[in-house]
Amino acid sequence: MIKKSITLILFCCFIVLQASAQSSEKKETPPPLFTLAKKPVLADEFIYLYRKNHTDKQGDFTQAKVEEYLDLFVNFKLKVEEARRRGLDTTQAFLKEYSTYREELRKPYLPDTRMLDSLAELTYKRMQEEVRASHILLNLKPDASPEDTLAVYKKALELRNRALTGESFETLASTFSEDPSAKINRGDLGYFTAMQMVYPFEQAAYTTSPGSISMPVRTRFGYHIVKVTDRKPARGEVEVSHIMIRTGEGFDNEKSKNTIFEIYEQLQKGVKWEELVKEYSQDPSSKDNGGKLRPFGVGAMAAVPEFEQTAFALKKPGDISDPFQTQFGWHIMRLETKIPMPAYQEMAASLKNRVSRDERSQISKQALQTKVKRKFGFTENQQVRSKVLALADSTLQQGKWKAKAAITPAEVLFTAQGQQHTTKDFIQFAERMQKPNSMSPAQYLETLYNQYVDEALGLLMEEKIKAQNPDYNWLLKEYYEGILLFEIMEKEVWNKASEDSVGQRKYFEQHAASYQAKERVKARIYSSASSKVMLDVLKEMVEEGDSAKVQAFVKEQNIRQETGVFEKTDRPVLGKITWAKGAHLAENNGTHYLVWVRDMIAPGPRSFSDARAAVISDYQNYLEKQWLEQLRKKYPVKISKKGKQFILQQLVKN
Repeated sequence: MIKKSITLILFCCFIVLQASAQSSEKKETPPPLFTLAKKPVLADEFIYLYRKNHTDKQGDFTQAKVEEYLDLFVNFKLKVEEARRRGLDTTQAFLKEYSTYREELRKPYLPDTRMLDSLAELTYKRMQEEVRASHILLNLKPDASPEDTLAVYKKALELRNRALTGESFETLASTFSEDPSAKINRGDLGYFTAMQMVYPFEQAAYTTSPGSISMPVRTRFGYHIVKVTDRKPARGEVEVSHIMIRTGEGFDNEKSKNTIFEIYEQLQKGVKWEELVKEYSQDPSSKDNGGKLRPFGVGAMAAVPEFEQTAFALKKPGDISDPFQTQFGWHIMRLETKIPMPAYQEMAASLKNRVSRDERSQISKQALQTKVKRKFGFTENQQVRSKVLALADSTLQQGKWKAKAAITPAEVLFTAQGQQHTTKDFIQFAERMQKPNSMSPAQYLETLYNQYVDEALGLLMEEKIKAQNPDYNWLLKEYYEGILLFEIMEKEVWNKASEDSVGQRKYFEQHAASYQAKERVKARIYSSASSKVMLDVLKEMVEEGDSAKVQAFVKEQNIRQETGVFEKTDRPVLGKITWAKGAHLAENNGTHYLVWVRDMIAPGPRSFSDARAAVISDYQNYLEKQWLEQLRKKYPVKISKKGKQFILQQLVKN
């Protein structure tokens, strides 16, 4: 489709993250390459983009190729200019998408990448150790009032003191903890490792020594006091298989117990594990693959502790457990393999990704923001901030908030790098960015305020990055104009061409001679990547003419099939068979094929439905060409001879 070719030709949608700073020597400013609607387009921009999109293509550095690209570049700029004039860069959708790209582009240049590395390394170090802990939870909402927060904190502190002076932590947990499971487990959470608990809880557990009780720690659930009971080296992951016989409502529990012990006796007599799984297991997710479960580590099966304990107690692959019971039923387990923790280098990329999405990443962001605020002399007017945030009301939850007129728009909220940001600036941002949410109004308006501060500081960082990395300016512009190009092309060409069925048919009728077909076959193509033997058997069935038998075999053997009218060049395998009616076997790139040619179709004109995909593509080109002619009249383009000579000197290699 033309959409793909434009994306490739116009260089605007490539994802390029070139994080290394580049120094540039001072040189004479090159002339404009051309003017469009009386606005200059610089030769430097063209040179940057041409070099970037023709890396390792030495044959493209000729005068003819550069001039061809220049024509495409002018077309691109015409479309972007039209998009700007229509205000497509002011829509909320555009601003959101562009803002996302800008944040991603800035990341490699920011110092917090080092903080992320440190957090990932610390997390890996913690993952090498398992902690067993108990806790007492006192519920508290994240947006609780200061009075409620203080009251709950004091209660947590009181319970901690009672435990320290000799009262049983377990008894206190079962009596006072608001974790529903505490009535059963008396606060004991079993063993866990890093990334399995909310981060503040993990931090408390890993920084408290065995036998000690932490100070109250706040998480999104409330206040916890944590007692660490044991620490030991991590045991990695295990992969196990199991046979399960269900118990509970609707099942005869005594019969289930008898069945599992009968299965155990058969295993002892040498009956194959896989046979017994298939015959007896009532776990539908694993019954058909030998009872095998996905590998899991400590803490992953915390809801069924008996299962986890049994899995890690098995020593050698092939070891089988005694029958044991969980809340789901009776089980017998077989150890498949033990998987040690990979080296940090193997986990680094995925671990950094997980850490960046975890609560602990806030440490990195807060540290960076503190550093940036200090760097840009950030000062905040707390009185004005409180006044603005007091305007929160329930309309924020519907995303329909409008600030009251009583606010003074010119009052300064904060200053950074000498730039003043007023209440009016923030209110416009909040009204534009708000969306329906379930947060409390006060919490959501404060979230929007923090986003606004982040954006203001981010723009200041961006200016610094631009000054130190000249190509960053071009990269930002490339993304900005690339998004605009996509939006305007979708409106003016792609959607019109694909939705205008009347225009498609009219274009087809006017250019019918262009849609002629060569000799074709009406065929069904069967393929299998694994077995030629299956297709040999299928060929015999096809030749017998029993279509029901053929379809049943195809379904049973999971053979792919495709039916249609094809030219020889439509599928590579069609060039490898005898071009005649009948069933033909062939192989292409390791895949085995059976092509059943049911009829031959002589060369001739295509029908509109057969040619429609090609018609839509050609119709897109037609619409685009017409539109570009209109744009060239609307926005005059004047190529500079001096500018053109300059780019040829820079790019053409003799």
